[in-house]
Amino acid sequence: MPDWEIYVIIDYPHFHQSAFYCVFDTGEGTPAVPAAELPFPARSVLKCDFPKRARRSLPFKQPRLRGSSVNAYYRNSPSPELLRWTFLVYDSLTTDNDVVVFVKGLNKRRGINRKPTEFNCIFGDAVRTAVTSSIQEVFRCEPPDNIAGKEPIKVSIEIVGPTPEVVPTITYYTPPRIISSQKKAKLCACTMVYNVAKFLREWILYHSRIGVEKFILYDNGSDDNLATIVNELVEEGYDVKTHFWLWPKTQEGGFSHSVIFAKDSCSWMMYIDVDEFVYSPSWSNLTQPSKSLLPSMLPNLEEEDNVAQISIPCYEFGPSNQKEHPTKGVIQGYNCRRRTENRHKSIVLLSAVDNSLLNVIHHFKLKTGYNVKKLNVFEMVVNHYKFQAWPEFKAKFRRRVSTYVVDWTKPSNLGSNDRTPGLGYSPVEPIGWKSKFCEVYDNGLKDLTHTWSIVEFVAPSEYQMPWLN
Repeated sequence: MPDWEIYVIIDYPHFHQSAFYCVFDTGEGTPAVPAAELPFPARSVLKCDFPKRARRSLPFKQPRLRGSSVNAYYRNSPSPELLRWTFLVYDSLTTDNDVVVFVKGLNKRRGINRKPTEFNCIFGDAVRTAVTSSIQEVFRCEPPDNIAGKEPIKVSIEIVGPTPEVVPTITYYTPPRIISSQKKAKLCACTMVYNVAKFLREWILYHSRIGVEKFILYDNGSDDNLATIVNELVEEGYDVKTHFWLWPKTQEGGFSHSVIFAKDSCSWMMYIDVDEFVYSPSWSNLTQPSKSLLPSMLPNLEEEDNVAQISIPCYEFGPSNQKEHPTKGVIQGYNCRRRTENRHKSIVLLSAVDNSLLNVIHHFKLKTGYNVKKLNVFEMVVNHYKFQAWPEFKAKFRRRVSTYVVDWTKPSNLGSNDRTPGLGYSPVEPIGWKSKFCEVYDNGLKDLTHTWSIVEFVAPSEYQMPWLN
C-alpha cells in the first residue's frame, strides 16, 4: 500500500490481538496492528510497516504473520510475491441483476475507460461472464449461474487476449442481498472519513436537526477514536453506520459503492464531507431548526421536470485567525471565507443514478430522462471549512482521499483544485496562514446555529453548543 504499509488479511473476524508481527525474508519483523474488518466473508485486516531492507529487491515478497519477532527468519524456499495495490480487485457487491466489481489498475486515466469487451468477469477458477460496463474503477458483470455453495468463491476480472491475465483479487462473490424491511429514509448523507472523530458529532447533530435521517461513513483507515464516537451517537438514537473502506484514493469508487449499498434504505443521498455544512440563507429568521428543512427543498420529480440531482455551491472558509481547533466547533470558530463560490456538492436520487455509477467530485451521471438543477447561493450553500487552523489542515494535507492528486508531497499535478493555493507540496505552515483565504466575514450559519443550539449559559457571554456535551 502507499506509505510503505502492508495489509495482511486473515480469515478470522474480530481479530484484535496485538502481539503479532509481520516477519520478512530479510529477518526483519514489524508489529501487526489491527486496522479494519472486511465483510463477505468476515475477515480481519492487520497493518504492518514495510522495512527498508525488504524493499530493496523486486518483486516484493509476502511476510508471514507470527506471534514473535524473535528468530524471525523462517523460510528456506522463496516467499510468494506480495500483491500490489496498484493492480487489484478490492471489493464487490451483488445486485438483483448483476455483480459490481471494484478494480484498481485497469482504467488508469481520468475520463478514459477501456471497453467492456476487453474483459471477462471470472468466478472461482472457471466460470466466466460478460462485463457490461467499464467506468473508472467500477466494472459491472453478468451474474453467474448455479455456483452457490458453502465455500466463498473469489471474483475477479480477466483481461482477454492471446495470453489472458487475471487481476489478483481479495474479494468474494456473495448472493444478492435480501431487501431490507426497514423504513426507507427520504434523505441520507454519505461521506468518506479519515480521523474525523473530533468533528463528527457537530456534523451529525447539525444535519440531523435539519432533516438528514441516516448517515453512512466510509472509513478510509481511521486510527483515532471514531468507533467510540459513532457508538455514542448510536446509543443516543442517531442512525450512523460505518463501512470500512481502507482503499486509498478511491473516493469515487466508494461513492459508487454507496449507491448500491444504500439503495434499499435511502431515497435521496447527500454527498458532502465532514467539514462541510449545508445551509440556506432563507432559514435566517427561524428561531428553531426543523427536520423538514432539507427534505422540503428536494425536488418533486413530477413538478420540476424530472430533476433527480441538485447541485449546491460551496463557500470555502479560511483559518479565521484560529491557532487550533475551535472549542465550540467549526461553525462557531471559522467565519471568514473567500469571496466567490468554488465547486458544488450534490444531493441525488439514488434510483436515478446511471447504471455505470459514474461520479466525479460528488456528482453523478444520471439515467436518461433525469436532469440536474444548479442552485444559487441565495437558495442553498455548503459552508466548507476547508482551510482550518494549521495543525488540523496539516493532518488533512498528509492524507487526502482525492483521486487526482496521488501524493500531495510530490510536485505533480500542481494545478489541481485539490491543492491549496500557495501551499505547494510541502506540509510546512506558510507565513500568515491564520489570515489566509479571508476576503469576506460570513456569520450567517454561525449566528443561526447560535440561535438554534444554545443549551445553557455557562457565564455572561459564555454558552455551550449541544455537540460539546
